[in-house]
Amino acid sequence: MTSPIGGVSFPTAITGLSGVTGAAATPDAAQTTGADDNGFASVLVSSVEELQAKQSTSDGLAVQAATGDLRDVHDYMIAANEAKLATEMVVTIKNKAVEAFNEIMRMPV
Repeated sequence: MTSPIGGVSFPTAITGLSGVTGAAATPDAAQTTGADDNGFASVLVSSVEELQAKQSTSDGLAVQAATGDLRDVHDYMIAANEAKLATEMVVTIKNKAVEAFNEIMRMPV
């Protein structure tokens, strides 16, 4: 049976989390110092960079569509929807991170 969302590819922000281990695992020195390339900050930076790339692609195709230089309008529609979904995903992740931070701040010490 074919998955209804089989054509959806996840951005590198999600696939970059493959190195995350459970809480029972002993972290190595690179993870505790934040020096590894798969840390939260690098995943966040790469997802924002990917979002910017999708938005600039969509903007470029929008300009081509407005000037009549775009051969296939569906290319613009696909790029615009990808940029929209990526923006919604980044905003949702940001909101969940802020919510988690606020929950931690409310914990009694």
